[in-house]
Amino acid sequence: MIELYTWTTPNGQKVSIMLEEVGLPYRVHAVDITKGEQFAPAFLKIAPNNRIPAIVDTDTGLHLMESGAILLYLAEKTGKLWPQDFPTKWRVVEWLMWQMGGPGPFLGQAHHFVKFNPGKSAYAEERYAKEAKRLWRVLDRRLADTEYVAGDYSIADIAIWPWISRFAWQTVDFADYPHVKRWYLAIAGRPAVKRGWDVLKEGRALPLP
Repeated sequence: MIELYTWTTPNGQKVSIMLEEVGLPYRVHAVDITKGEQFAPAFLKIAPNNRIPAIVDTDTGLHLMESGAILLYLAEKTGKLWPQDFPTKWRVVEWLMWQMGGPGPFLGQAHHFVKFNPGKSAYAEERYAKEAKRLWRVLDRRLADTEYVAGDYSIADIAIWPWISRFAWQTVDFADYPHVKRWYLAIAGRPAVKRGWDVLKEGRALPLP
């Protein structure tokens, strides 16, 4: 059993989607970050950085924070969604790290300045909106040449997709990124993605362009 500590953020959704895709049994523990529940002492013991998601694997006793590390762990545990042949293995890791270093932090800043704090810093709004579009262009160019970012559907796609799902907050238009749109809709149609998206069972619909 995987004990999943999560909330309705892209990083949290990565792990719930992964768990649904690989079919591991798991139990959800909501950590409401709008109420500061991530700072609770009990959660700190599991996730020293006070951020969701985190897991505890009751089979092994291992607890993990950081969504990228959790995806790698679950892929290795199940032997799914992370091909081990060379060089595909490292192509998957490459695009997983791209998400962790690019869309994660930079689209997150676009959400902060453009969506939630407009008018407070023209420089920040311009900087992060521009970077959002650049990252989308990188992804669109990649997907012009391949069905999924590392060839077949993998943990790299699972890591990136939830961040793209917040397109409405990022001043982008899917019409400008046709390959991203094709990829996004293909993943949105997967039953496991639909279940993992609404892991807290709030009746949240998938955002569609």
